Amino acid sequence: MQQKISASSIRELKDYFFITCGLICYSLGWAIFLIPYQITTGGTTGIGAIIFYATGFPIQWSYFLINIILMGFAIKILGPKFSIKTGYAVFVLTFLLWFFQLLFNGKNGIPPLILGEGQDFMACIIGSAMCGIGLGIVFNYNGSTGGTDIIAAIVNKYRDVTLGRMIMLCDVVIISSCYLVFYDWRRVIFGFVTLFIIGVVLDWVVNSARQSVQFFIFSKKYDIIADHIIKDTHRGVTVIQGMGWYSKNEVKVLVVLAKKRQSLEIFRMVKNIDPNAFISQSSVIGVYGEGFDKLKIK
Repeated sequence: MQQKISASSIRELKDYFFITCGLICYSLGWAIFLIPYQITTGGTTGIGAIIFYATGFPIQWSYFLINIILMGFAIKILGPKFSIKTGYAVFVLTFLLWFFQLLFNGKNGIPPLILGEGQDFMACIIGSAMCGIGLGIVFNYNGSTGGTDIIAAIVNKYRDVTLGRMIMLCDVVIISSCYLVFYDWRRVIFGFVTLFIIGVVLDWVVNSARQSVQFFIFSKKYDIIADHIIKDTHRGVTVIQGMGWYSKNEVKVLVVLAKKRQSLEIFRMVKNIDPNAFISQSSVIGVYGEGFDKLKIK
């Protein structure tokens, strides 16, 4: 029992460590690239950025106040469990946004244009990529930065609207509203480009962390291949009884799940044992259990 508790505690500490790393990357993207070039995007951070560009009120305090209000509703409607890691992320991100602006801004408080004048689009790409990587790390370790996630979860509880559609609707409204500050459609387009890049990079980080491969191996030397896979790659093998419908001969099919980096090793191994083997490989996103990712449920 004590060992289980210890393993669970270590797993939780690991989650919080990587959530913090992701938040550092996310806040650096804002402080160094997006804020200096007055670029916004969706979410409550985007709302905070618009308020900052319009009034000069610090982005971190707008972000914090909006999320505290939303979390009050979330705790009441969705329960306290939903808000534990979200609350941690909100407090840490508020501090990091303040700290990195303090660190990088000039003595007059004006953020420097690190890439130089007129490099808005490059700043948009780099900043949004950093934000996407940061959010991907946070999501991989069961974290959330709150904001529109909370709104979407609350609406989804009472209305038949998917989380993704609700988040998208919120982000479109937030980004479009920056026109009221700049009266410049170019800024609105930059906001949507930022949102798109964050989404693509976030998906890439989340999916690449969970990507595995699945093999179906047809060979008369199935037993030798299975023994070598278990011994050399330390992956499990399942043998399925099948029948080739054309030849009407019984065949043994090996089913193997492995990490993507091990695919070349398995191909070479099978080729060395049986050059005439028939192999099918497919990508699999999300393999959970012993030897792969831990099954985590929020």
